[in-house]
Parts: sequence; structure tokens; C-alpha cells
Amino acid sequence: MALLVLFSTFSFTVEQHYCGDTLVDFSMFGKAESCGMDIQQLSNSHDDNLKKIGCCEDETLSVLGLDDLKVSLEKLNFEQHKFVVSFVYSYLNLFEGLQENIVPFNHYPPPLLVKDIPILHQTFLI
Repeated sequence: MALLVLFSTFSFTVEQHYCGDTLVDFSMFGKAESCGMDIQQLSNSHDDNLKKIGCCEDETLSVLGLDDLKVSLEKLNFEQHKFVVSFVYSYLNLFEGLQENIVPFNHYPPPLLVKDIPILHQTFLI
């Protein structure tokens, strides 16, 4: 039950860096490293007005966990109340012990020995 609560509230982020169509780097705990082919600005070029389209792309995948784990019994309908009551009642009665130890075969005698097997096979514990 503790693992279910842990994994339902667990949030994580995966960052991926693509260069073209190939995955270069991914990271679950930090920023994905670049491949080094980012767009570099040329300061002395006469083509300053033209913008290059980069081949690199960063993607981020985020999975958010639950924030509110408070369960309200007011939202349950009659059938769900009936199930909860019967489950709790049967679970609590599961651990009740019996007053006396009941042995169902107490009035039956053991079977008669036709042959003494250890003597017949000559097997003795030493």
C-alpha cells in the first residue's frame, strides 16, 4: 500500500536533446546536454539579416503526480458504504480466535497395522 501511495504521488521530468532525427542526450534529473551544434551568431558577416534554422531541438516530458490524497467518505454512495462496512467487519473478525482447539478426528481411532513396515524393510533409525 505504501508503494502505491509513493508511485501515485511521484512526479518526474525527462529532457531530451535531438540533433536532426537522432537522440543525442536525455536526462531525468537535470538539463540534457547539447551536441555543440547550436546556432552561432556571426558578428562581422554581411548576412546578419538572415536567420539560420537550427537542426537541434529540445523536448521536455513532464509527468505530474497527485497532490491531494484525502479521501472523503461523504462522496460514497450506498453500495460503496455497504462494501466498506462488510469489508471492515470481515477483516476484523478474521483475527478472532476460537475458544477451544477443535480436533475434528478426535473420536476416530488410527488404522490398524497390517504389517510392521520398518521391520519388513529392515530400516531402523540409529
